[in-house]
Amino acid sequence: MEQCLRACAHSRDSPANGGPRRPTLSAGRLLVIFAPIVGLVASTAAFATAAWLIGWHRAEMLIAAEVAGAATGMLAMLLLYRQIRERQAAGRELQSVTARASDVIESAMDPIISIDAAQRIVVFNPAAEKVFGWPRDAVLGQPVDKLIPQRFHDRHRRHIEHFGRTGATTRRMGGHTVLTGLHANGKEFPIEASISQHSEAGQKRFTVILRDVSERVRVEEALRKSKDELRELGAAAHAAREQEMTRIARELHDELAQSLTALQMDAAWCVERAAGSELAMAGRLARMEALLKQTVAATRRIAADLRPLMLDDLGLVPAVEWLVDGFTQRNGIPCELAVNVGELELPGAHATAVFRIVQESLSNVAKHARASRVQVDIERNGTQVTLSIRDNGAGFSLSDPRKPNSYGLLGLRERASLLGGEASITSAPGEGTWVQIQLPITTPATPS
Repeated sequence: MEQCLRACAHSRDSPANGGPRRPTLSAGRLLVIFAPIVGLVASTAAFATAAWLIGWHRAEMLIAAEVAGAATGMLAMLLLYRQIRERQAAGRELQSVTARASDVIESAMDPIISIDAAQRIVVFNPAAEKVFGWPRDAVLGQPVDKLIPQRFHDRHRRHIEHFGRTGATTRRMGGHTVLTGLHANGKEFPIEASISQHSEAGQKRFTVILRDVSERVRVEEALRKSKDELRELGAAAHAAREQEMTRIARELHDELAQSLTALQMDAAWCVERAAGSELAMAGRLARMEALLKQTVAATRRIAADLRPLMLDDLGLVPAVEWLVDGFTQRNGIPCELAVNVGELELPGAHATAVFRIVQESLSNVAKHARASRVQVDIERNGTQVTLSIRDNGAGFSLSDPRKPNSYGLLGLRERASLLGGEASITSAPGEGTWVQIQLPITTPATPS
């Protein structure tokens, strides 16, 4: 295809190409013309010399020389005729290839443009006319800058010159970046382009195949906007849920737990003052007191699970320390916490996310890991906070399908994504699990 494009790009007699080429006598053509003459003279001289040496008469020498020269001349003419026929066949084949290449270029759905070393347009197919809005006659011989916005002229020219010096035959222009074209009406539009080069008669030629990606860019922009909106909606939903859990936890702690504690105290008072004859009542009151103690403890535990008040009152580090200590006490698994700063100050949404990720990760370790040691690290470096939870448990294969109704790891990724961060999970059977979270903290915090 590339050879076809080259043949077509340089077979046209356009003003940009300097008009029709004049036929030139190459070394091969000179050899074909003069070889028979040289052969005839050389063979005649050779036969004449040989005849003189063996003592032939002049007439015999001339006859022998003429016969030899005639034979040589006929052979040379046959060779000349054969070469002419081969050149004619090659010329017809070249014309056929050129015609086919021209048909391909003319019928191509993508714009195809060729430029010379001075970056003047020499080929401009119908697809290019349609995309750029210029008729072919209006751009042939014109600088390719005509099709590029003014602010990109210098950069584009330098890119073409650099590409010409590299010696590469083909390359995508702009790498993975979408370029910008200029319509005849002055409107800019996004394009993708690949460029190739070759030399003919010492002249550089560049062929560019373009594609208008306006629709694709529009769809990608709509998709990106939709993702941003979904992310904002998810962040708002998480914030609303955390606010509601905070409200319920506060009510459980401040109202229900306090009321239950008052009832417990009243029951204890009644037990102390019960008469000796009222042992049955004393026993019932004692059971009531024990039940109230359990209910108070359960209420506080539920409130803490919903939203630990120390996260709002004391900060992130004490809240995570409470999580780690509770995990060790309940499961008997040593868990160490390391924080690279004394007081870790994070926006509300980020603090909540870090706390919930640690909470979910430790819950997963308790349920599935069968680990004997857990390490939790929290670091803040400039505008980024990094969270790491690592255990030495059973691990699992990341390629295994997710278990039904198991959303723990999915929730970790979602929390990180909602804040513009990344979550990576490394695990293998028998090698434990390593959860790493990176959260940027340059964006304004979402209320928690």
